[in-house]
Amino acid sequence: MGKKVLVAYFSAGGVTAKVAKELAAVTDADIYEIVPKEKYTAEDLNWQDEKSRSSIEMKDVASRPEIADNSANVDTADVIFIGFPIWWYTAPHIINSFLESYDFAGKHVVLFATSGGTDIEKSVKDLQNTYTRIRFDGGKKINIGTSTDELKAWAGKYIS
Repeated sequence: MGKKVLVAYFSAGGVTAKVAKELAAVTDADIYEIVPKEKYTAEDLNWQDEKSRSSIEMKDVASRPEIADNSANVDTADVIFIGFPIWWYTAPHIINSFLESYDFAGKHVVLFATSGGTDIEKSVKDLQNTYTRIRFDGGKKINIGTSTDELKAWAGKYIS
């Protein structure tokens, strides 16, 4: 029997959702969208406005946006891919909300992110330093246009 895989993701503009769905398809994974209880508007996501919701959240290290539901099948998964767009050079704080909502003991957690320019290394390091009890197996920046073969090869390292 192969490993049970879950792809959990937060997407603000659709790019991460598209990548997550492709990853779930190539890994035969369950998929779970991390949806904020209060959805983000375009104004909320304006990173150039220091008074926008996302700017305020990202300036506050204790910020934990509420998730609409906690029905991810984390308990039954062996490997969990967690995806997000990079905000302010790191993972959005709703990813912290997700990580704090479940028990990841014995799970392999692999991060993936989408970004126009920022790489994922700082996000991985930040989450590893914050959640020392979770076994993070690295991460990768993946953008639209990544081939199915490349996704399969990368994901296969964690699920075979």
